[in-house]
Amino acid sequence: MHYENLVDLHTHSDHSFDGKQSCMLLCETAVAKGASCIAITDHCEIDSKTEDFRALCTNQYVETFECKRYFEGQLLVLQGIELGQAIYNIPLANHILDKFNYDFVLGSIHNLPEMEDFFFMDYKDKDVYDLLSRYFQKELELAKWDGFDSLAHLTYPLRYMVGEQKIPVDMTRFDDVIGEIFETLIKNHKALEINTSGIAMPLGDTLPGEAYIQRFHDMGGQYITVGSDAHVPEKLCGNVDKGMALAKKCGFDYVTIFNRREPMLVPIA
Repeated sequence: MHYENLVDLHTHSDHSFDGKQSCMLLCETAVAKGASCIAITDHCEIDSKTEDFRALCTNQYVETFECKRYFEGQLLVLQGIELGQAIYNIPLANHILDKFNYDFVLGSIHNLPEMEDFFFMDYKDKDVYDLLSRYFQKELELAKWDGFDSLAHLTYPLRYMVGEQKIPVDMTRFDDVIGEIFETLIKNHKALEINTSGIAMPLGDTLPGEAYIQRFHDMGGQYITVGSDAHVPEKLCGNVDKGMALAKKCGFDYVTIFNRREPMLVPIA
């Protein structure tokens, strides 16, 4: 389905360690694909021991500001960041947020403390339920932190456990903690992200899936963001139309974008 208000609030440029496109190319591609708004949300992995946060964030902020001005009238460009593992070093996370006047902040967890990203793990010799239990507790801690705007890819580990490595997982074991995460997001007026990257991957589903989007809505959730999690130009806006359709199916009439951290509702149309 074609949407006039096509938005993609999770994208990565070459300022991310795994990004393959300049901010300018990202925006040009968004215009060509008919997007009305994108957020450039490059990685800032708070627990990284190798990243130069000052240089990374400064260079990205300057370039996204230039794009914001250059594409004015064609494309709304939000200056964003994906803060990974912010709760592992909250003073550093707060320092970054104080220094840069972002439009939009994604909060995410990619790894447990002192462990590798879920992307890299071999789950055949791992207790996936223990890993997921610890992961969702960290997601709950993150939800209780007030430094982000939208909680990214809630079911991130499933992209690799279930999708890539075909490990069956009974997610009903985590209904209670996920309910607590949703309660916290709603109380703190935070958004939940529909991450569409998993649709085109072996998982074949959004992160999180429909049942969780429906539950978030039914519990009183107001804010939903949709993002492709694109790291290369051809995946920009990938399946975000399906993400918007899913939001509508679950009862949301609007998706949310942000201006200087303030939510703005955009009709799904």
